Formats: sequence, C-alpha cells, structure tokens
Amino acid sequence: MIPYTVNIKLAARTLTGTLNLQNKTAVDWGWQGLIAQGCHSSILVMDPKTAQTIQVLERHKANVVKVKWSRENYYHNLSSPYCLRLASGDASGKIIVWDVVSGTAHCEIQEHSKPIQDLEWLWNQDASRDLLLAVHPPNYIVLWNGDTGTKLWKKSYAENILSFSFDPFDPSNMALLTSEGIVFITDFSHSKPPSSAGKKVYIASPHASPAHTKPAPAAAPAPTGAKKALNKVKVLITNEKPTAEAVTLNDCLQLSYLPSKRNHMLLLYPREILILDLELSQTVGVVAIERSGVPFTQVIPCAQRDALYCLHENGCITLRVCRSTSAQEEAADPEQSVQELVYDLRSQCDAIRVTKTVRPYRMVICPVNENKAALMVSDGRVMLWELKAHTGRSVANPSSGLSPLYSPVSFCGAPLGPNQKRIQDLSLNSMISQTLIAGEAPPPSSIQQEVQLKFLLTGLLSGLPLPPFAIRMCPPLTTKNISHYQPLLAAGTSNGSVLVYNLTSGLLHKELSVHSCEVRGLEWVSLTSFLSFATSSPNNMGLVRNELQHVDLPTGRCFAFRGERGNDEPPIEMIKVSHLKQYLVVVFRDKPLELWDIRTGTLLREMAKNFPTVTALEWSPSHNLKSLKKKQMAAREAMARQTVSDAEQSSVESSVISLLQDAESKSETSQAISAREHFVFTDTDGQVYHITVEGNTVKDGARIPPDGSMGSIACIAWKGDTLVLGDVDGNLNFWDLKARLSRGIPTHRGWVKKIRFAPGKGNQKLLVMYTDGAEVWDTKEVQMVSSMRFGRNVNYRILDIDWCTSDKVVLASDDGCVRVLEMAMKSASYRMDEQDLTDPVWCPSLLLPRAALTLKAFLLLQPWSGTFTMDITQVDYNEKVEIKGLIQEQLNSLSKLFGDESDLNFWTVASHYLQLFAQARQLSVTSEGGSEETQPPSQNHLDICHDILCESSYFQKFQLDRVHLQEVKRSSYEHTKKCADQLLLLGQTDRAVQLLLETSADNPSYYCDSLKACLVTTITSSGPSQSTIKLVATNMIANGKLAEGVQLLCLIDKAADACRYLQTYGEWNRAAWLAKVRLNPAEGSDVLKRWAEHLCSPQVNQKSKAILVLLSLGCFYKVGEMLHSMRYFDRAALFIEACLKSGVMEANDSSNKLIEAAFLEYARLLRSLGLREGAALWASRAGSAGEQLMEELFQGEGGVPEAVLGEDEVEVGLESTE
Repeated sequence: MIPYTVNIKLAARTLTGTLNLQNKTAVDWGWQGLIAQGCHSSILVMDPKTAQTIQVLERHKANVVKVKWSRENYYHNLSSPYCLRLASGDASGKIIVWDVVSGTAHCEIQEHSKPIQDLEWLWNQDASRDLLLAVHPPNYIVLWNGDTGTKLWKKSYAENILSFSFDPFDPSNMALLTSEGIVFITDFSHSKPPSSAGKKVYIASPHASPAHTKPAPAAAPAPTGAKKALNKVKVLITNEKPTAEAVTLNDCLQLSYLPSKRNHMLLLYPREILILDLELSQTVGVVAIERSGVPFTQVIPCAQRDALYCLHENGCITLRVCRSTSAQEEAADPEQSVQELVYDLRSQCDAIRVTKTVRPYRMVICPVNENKAALMVSDGRVMLWELKAHTGRSVANPSSGLSPLYSPVSFCGAPLGPNQKRIQDLSLNSMISQTLIAGEAPPPSSIQQEVQLKFLLTGLLSGLPLPPFAIRMCPPLTTKNISHYQPLLAAGTSNGSVLVYNLTSGLLHKELSVHSCEVRGLEWVSLTSFLSFATSSPNNMGLVRNELQHVDLPTGRCFAFRGERGNDEPPIEMIKVSHLKQYLVVVFRDKPLELWDIRTGTLLREMAKNFPTVTALEWSPSHNLKSLKKKQMAAREAMARQTVSDAEQSSVESSVISLLQDAESKSETSQAISAREHFVFTDTDGQVYHITVEGNTVKDGARIPPDGSMGSIACIAWKGDTLVLGDVDGNLNFWDLKARLSRGIPTHRGWVKKIRFAPGKGNQKLLVMYTDGAEVWDTKEVQMVSSMRFGRNVNYRILDIDWCTSDKVVLASDDGCVRVLEMAMKSASYRMDEQDLTDPVWCPSLLLPRAALTLKAFLLLQPWSGTFTMDITQVDYNEKVEIKGLIQEQLNSLSKLFGDESDLNFWTVASHYLQLFAQARQLSVTSEGGSEETQPPSQNHLDICHDILCESSYFQKFQLDRVHLQEVKRSSYEHTKKCADQLLLLGQTDRAVQLLLETSADNPSYYCDSLKACLVTTITSSGPSQSTIKLVATNMIANGKLAEGVQLLCLIDKAADACRYLQTYGEWNRAAWLAKVRLNPAEGSDVLKRWAEHLCSPQVNQKSKAILVLLSLGCFYKVGEMLHSMRYFDRAALFIEACLKSGVMEANDSSNKLIEAAFLEYARLLRSLGLREGAALWASRAGSAGEQLMEELFQGEGGVPEAVLGEDEVEVGLESTE
C-alpha cells in the first residue's frame, strides 16, 4: 500500500521581488543570450526573448553585488562545448562560479570578507577560458582559475580600487579606477602579476579645474553654458596630484575603454561624458547635459558603431551616435565647427516614474547585436527595450542641425539597393552605417536610405511587491479535480492587492486590487475563489475598519462578505473555513466570534458576550456527508421504484433509475445538503472546547481541561486522528484521538506561530513556523524531519508558510521572495530541464553539449539535400526556405544566433576579405601575378573596431583624422610634441614643421625643435644625407632612443627598416600600426606576417588573433592550414569551401592535400554528431581516405546511396550572389 499520494510534480522555484541596494551593480547580459541579475542573495537568470525567468540560483549567504557571464571567445567542440557559466560575487567577499543549467556551483572562492568590487572573465581566451579577475577591497586584484578555484596571483595597489576596465584591443592593457584617479597597467598577463605599480594619473573633477581657456576675442559672443563646460574640460588628466582646493571629490561614476576605437576611453560624470584619447591623455569629446537635463547614471559604449547607450536618473535610455566629421565643413561659422567628437542624440525611450522605492538601477545591452537594452528597476521589474530602424526622412526639427543617419550600403557583404523595403534590424551595424571620417567621400546618396531609430518595449518582467506577505495555496489536487486543477498560490500584500501565481510556470496568473490596507490572511473556499481579510490601522479607541472580501478568480468579482459590518470594531484575528467549505468562523481580538454560512453568505450565529476569548481554533476533518448521501440515495431509489410499475421490464427499470440518479446527483450540488461539521478552540486558560455545527444549529460539546505542561495555546492543527497543539513557549503537544494518548515535546524554539498538515490521504507530515524559522515534523513517528533557522542556514526570516503539494512547502520571507522548497527545506536551485516554461526558449547553451553542436552543424550547411530547411525532424516540411547568398553570410548570422564570439569575429573578417580578394581577382585577371597583395577600392570597409585588420587606406584616413583632432585639442607643449611626432610618422611633414616652430623661446627644447624643423624641410633624397641620417638613426636606436630613431627612418622613407627595429625591440603593435599607415602592400604584408608568426609563438599564444591578421593579408591557404592544425575542423572545412566558392583558392596538386584532409576531418566530426548524410557528402570530396570513410559509413547497406554522387555533380544548394 502506498503511504500517501503525490501531487502533480511541481518544480522547486523562487518567486523574487524587489532588489536590495547592494544588488544595484549585479546584472550582466551574456554572449549566450541570457540576462543574470542579483536579487538579495539569489541570482535570477532571464531569457530576454520570451521575458521569463528560467533559473534562480541560491547558495550565497550575503547580497549578490556582481554577476558576470563567461565569454564565448573560444572555439567550441565536444571537449569545450557551449555552456552556461556564470560568476557571482557577494557582499561577504565570496565568489561562486555556477553551472547554470544544472543549478550547481562549480567552485567557491573566498579571499577577504569585504564585498567584491569588480569581476571580469579574461576575454583573450586562447590560453585558457577559465581565468577570472576580481577586485577584493580595499586594494587587491586577484586572478583566479574559475574552474578549480585556485589563486594564480594577487597584487595590491596604493589606493582603494573601485573598478577596472580591460583594453578590448590589447589584453595586456587595463585601467583601474581608484578613489584618487586612474592607474594604467600595461603589463597585465595571466602568468604573473603586473611587475610595476602602473602609471598613475589624477583626474581633476571637470567643474573644479581652473578654466584653461584662451582669452576670448572681444567680438566673439559669450559662450553658452555647454560651451563653457567644454572650455573647462580642456585639461583633465594630470600626472601630478592636483592641489587640495582643485579636487572636490572624484565623482567619476565609471571608466571604460571604447570598444569601437583603439586607445580611446570614456569617463562618466553625472553631468557629462568625456572621451579621452589615451595617446595624448586628453579630452577629445564631451557629451554634456544642459542645466535642466536629467543626470547620467551609467553609459555603455558599443563596439559595432561609435555609439553610446546612456542611462539617466529617470530611467530613460538614450542612444547617442558619433557625428561624421566630414559633415563638419558645412558649418559657416568657423568657431562653431571646432573639431570635437560629437555624439548626437538619436533615440530615447520613455522614462519611468521615480519614487522613494522605485529607481532605475542598471541597464545592460545585448553584446552580440547591440540593439537591445534591458533596464533593471529597484522594484524588481526588468524592462526590455529593442531598437528598431525604419526608413524615412525626419520631419521633426530641421533646424536641430542633425545630419541624417543612413543605413549601411551592404548587408553581410551583399550590396543593398535604394529600394530596400525594410532595414535589417538584426544588429546595430546592420541598422546604421559607419561614421564617416574626414577626407572620405560619402557614398552616393542614391544608394543610401535615411534611417529613423526608435525604442520599442518588447518585454516586461515584474517581481513581487515589498513584503510582508500572507500566502495560501489553493485546495489540494484530488482524483475528482485532476482534469481542471491549477496549482494557484494567493499572496496578499501590504498595499491591499492579492497576487495569484501559477506555480507550474511560476508566472503571475492574476493581480487583483482587493483591499485598501494590508492583507492579513487568506482562505480558499473553492479551486477558483477565496476569502481575504484586511484591517486598517487602529484609531485612538483601538478600533479598526475590517474588510472581509469574497473574490471569484475567473471573473474577478469581489464583494464584501460581511455586508455593511466592519466599521469601528475590534480587528479580525483570523478566519477559518470548514473542510467541506460550508462554514466560516471569524475570530476577533476582543469580541466574540461569528459563524457564517459560506454558500448563502448568511450569519448563522454571533456568540454571546460571555463567550470565552479564543486563542486558537481549527475545524475537524470529520463530517457526516457520506452517511447523509447514502440516506438520500436510499430514499430516492425507493421513490423511483414506486413510480415504475412492476409490470415493466427490469432493464427499463435499471436505466430509468440510473437516469434519475444522474438527475438527482446534479441537483444535489445546487440545493446542497448541510452536513454536520465540528470545530475545536482553546481559551486563554488552555481549556479545549468542542462545538458542532449542522445547518443553522450550533451545539456546545465536551470540554477538555488544560494540559499542565503547556503554556498559552497559539495554534491547533487536526488531520485524521491526530490533533496537534502549539504554544507560545515552543512546546508541541501531539494527541492521538483513537488511542487517547497525548505526548508533549519541547522544541525550545520559542513561539509556535503556525502549524499546518500536509495534503494527501494518510500524509501525516506537519509544517511548523516559528519566529526564527520553520520545521517539518512527522506526526506518526513524532519526530522532526527537517529544520531551517534564520542566521544558521538561511539569511532571511520567514513571514508565512503553507504546503504547496504533499511533498513541497512554500515559504514567504522578508527578503521579498516566495520560495517553493522540497520537504528538506534546503534552498536548492533547480535543473533547467525539469521546468515547465510557457514559451520555448532559444538558447543552444542549455542543450547537452553534443546536441548543441549537432544543431549547429545541421543549421550550417545542408548541401546534401539541395534545399535548406530549418526543420530538424527531417519530416516533409512545407515551406522549404531556399537560401541564396554566400556561405559566410550564413555562418555570420549563425554565430550570432549561438552567441559564439570567436566564430563571429572570424567570419566577419573572413567574409569581408574573401569578397575583397575575389573582386580583386576578377579585376586583375588580365595583369598576372602579384594579385595576392593588391587591395581594390571598396565601397564598404571593415568597421574601425577591427583596428589593425582594416584596409590600409581606410586605416590611414582614420589615423590622420585622429591626429587632426588631437592637434585642435592640444593644450600644452607635451601635447604639441606628441602631435608633431605622429604627423612625422604619418608623413605629414609640412604640418609637423608648423607645430615644431610653435615652440616658445623660453622652452629648453626650443633649439632642438627649431633644428628638427630645419632638418625636416631640407631633407632631400641625395645619397650621402640619406646614409648619414640612417647611421644616426641606428645609433640612436642602439642607445635606447627608439622613438627618435624610428622618426628619422620614416623621414627618409625607410619605414620598412623602422618596422623591423620596432619588432626587434618588442614594439609589435607600434610596428603593425606603422606598417599600416606608411608601407606599400608588399612590404606591409611582410611586417604583418612576421607579427602573425610572433602571435603564434607559445609564449604569446594568441593564435586566433594571428589568424585574423593573416585573413586581412589574404593568406587564405595559410589560414586553412592553421585552422586545420589547431583542430578547428568544422571552421577549416567551411572556410576552405568558401575560398573555393569565391575563387580565391584553387584545387591543384599543392592544395589538394590540405583540402582533402580538412574535408575528411569534417566528415568524421559530422559522423560523430550523427549527421550521416552530411558526413557522406564531405567524405565524397576527400579523395582516397574519404572513400574508406564512405565504406565505413554505409557498411551493410548495399553500397553508396544515390544521394552522394561524384565530386563534379554535387549539387550545392547555395547560389552565390555576385
């Protein structure tokens, strides 16, 4: 016999509510496509596409202050699969690395006991993808292995560290924001701590620094407020500590590198954002807010375009896009066109209503597409905004002077026409085109469309309101109601509303505004209706207004159950509904109880004045409904027999009787019989009274004298033959009514607040609530099953309890959460795959490793079927999508779908250069040879965020533009000198001479600069002068003056030698930069190839970067070889396929070996993933070794199927759109 039945399986889960102030910074949107957010000591994981919570992680004991998803910047295969890894740090200094799918902790890290200030996974993941850098207050940075929890190194600094930011272009650079200024570290490495203390610079607060303004000419109009701010910010970063009166308080809110441009950094102040150029350490752009504007709280720079997402104090998110500098010339007033990086406001979303308890905390943007933002609000709401683009001219304000935004010229390499109906708003870079730079011809307006951007609210997640709560689970599941049962939980809140949650999905089912004051208690009267009561605050007589409402869920109808009663009376203490939901007892504090009939809504009895004061009350589960029903059935059958005469056949008789019985049983529910029910209650002396109710008669029964060992009774529970009493001193008294035994047990936990029996026949578990926690008891064995206590194993107090199913409890706690827990009451995260989600979630990282890779291979290329289908079940799919376009395009969008950072980087660069070189090849078919090095002019560039990987011509223009800006902004001799140096390297000798001649006569380097200017102007290409200069330069370099020597070499057009020297002395980045701006393609490519070799060396180990460099040089064969040798088999095969398709690689004797090897390995990989047709196709193109694999694939199936033909006849369902 089964001891008791188990309800529908409900997953353990946590319903979360408002956030704590410490959770403010704890939010992150990962490459995997999910948002993680700290809520008190737990972490929510949300899916932004469907706006649902899919996991709550519980293990921290203190408030969570930081969460970070691991980066996906590595190659994924079975040994390093797509996974969901999250690191979280709390206010007690503990860091936990989670496996989010199973809800378990990988490892736990503890160093100090102060809150973690900042956390970040290392983004350069060639060496290891488990490295986690953390700031432990006050001044330590520690590098951890996030997989094992071991400490790799620890370093302390002189000041308190607030946060840090990594340079997205160079993994060895990072900046720390400290309490006094910024510390730049240039030798960051995972193998050893930075050796130096870093270069320290101080920030003078922009308002406090003395105005370094040139005296304005008298005629010029007085500058406006914003202009004044700009003038003030001329000098910001100083190397010496500013004087005491100059530094007010370092109110810099945030520092981060710009991922869209190298060596630029952003500093956020409440009223302005400063853009610094780090080569000059000087402001080159300011976004200031007018006096009436709303201050900033946070800004996120984008990588795909030079744009900023800004969050303001009123919860408004604005998008600002950098203005094209080539549009500057139109300004007539030269003073107005002062060169600045200007960020124009292009779009903003609605603000929220900010109150004392409701403020915007943080925003995060989607790192893959950068076109979605999520805003976290302190009341637990998450607002999901999406940026949408639509074509059309702006009619709003022509005088605002904003130049129009244009859509990109091409999408994934395929050019777009002007008749494009809608803009591909897949990501930010497919919505708006690049910011133009000076000296670059804008594309003809005929092929561009103007774009308007707007924010659209696409999702909203809301949490529970502020505690306290009163919770009650709806009546339990039975065999009768199993067809329409919903596990609903009603939670009454302090503002008078009742929230009803469906616990299968954990989503809010209904929110009903029922009362005008705090809800004190709820009782369900059926599966779809409940009674709730609320009491207002007492007046000076101690009387209150009582509200007792009856609520019907399907219709939402509420009515006052006690009619006009309720004003100016003592407060209601509790309401109790009988087991058959027939009667209701209302207990008051200083007034006799009332007995109501729920079905008719009538008052049956108001007890007399001398009625004892009730301290605890409970209805008995026993009743006489069954015997009553039996009597009725017997009477009816007798009636039925009399009406049917004996002459008629018995068959008719039985059928008529059954019909009558049906009719009777239907009418029975309408004119219900009143069954007899009992309740017991205790008075202040502990005496137990027994009262019977039947219809409208109330009878007083036996009285049992008090038990001497018990104090004042606080609560009673009764189920079957067991009655349990709990008192204010923490004693539990178990009565066995059948055996007439009683047994008292002291729990020593103080006042017993509530006790409740679990549902289910024969289930004798009991849930007990104390002021400091809860316990589960087994009343059969009279022993404790599990216990939780505030301060010992949990850090929240329990406000209310109930049973959710026969084996799970639901607890409301003072951290604003409602938790559904197993009977053991251990706060455990649940496995994601056990959940019932209302909407399906697209997140490959949730799948088993193998399943995710199979899905990816399946979606990639399906040349074996001739058509492309998204349907993985292989059934006959009616809308087969014919895919047209390049392979790269598909790979590009697929890596976005999977959130695969390394894939995305590789295919973005690869598709761009494959196309470039394919076009070049078509152009240079006539001129044989050297075609590998020529780069044709192209209408579309790689975005500047790829830095060194861009085309030389574009890169050069960008650098010139940047120096021009630096020159306008320079404010000291140091700056001027740096500008002159840059101009010399860029070959702009005339401008450099002008700057050198500006040196004032009292400057110590006046003489030196003047001579340099003479030298630069008189250099002729005569032999002797050249050899002299070369000799001097080499001597300088040998004696440690590297920069000066390189300048001299550049003057005499020996930039290639200069690059070689730079590389010898380890200045690899500088050499690559110089090669890009000064050398012709052939020489430049040599320098970059040497750099790529250096990147591949074991001590540097940045192979993925090296591959990208080789791609930009068009060394496609080498890239294929490297991918293959690194065992990136799918990437290698697909890349070689793309090369063959676009004609930049030929299948000849030399290359066949690589091609066949790559295809063979890819076929093996597909076979291991179970995609046999795909494996057969690639094997058929892999030469002799492939034939063996084919035989293995189709053993015992009578040879090769017809689907796989010879190499020439393979029908690939991809048409190139060139």
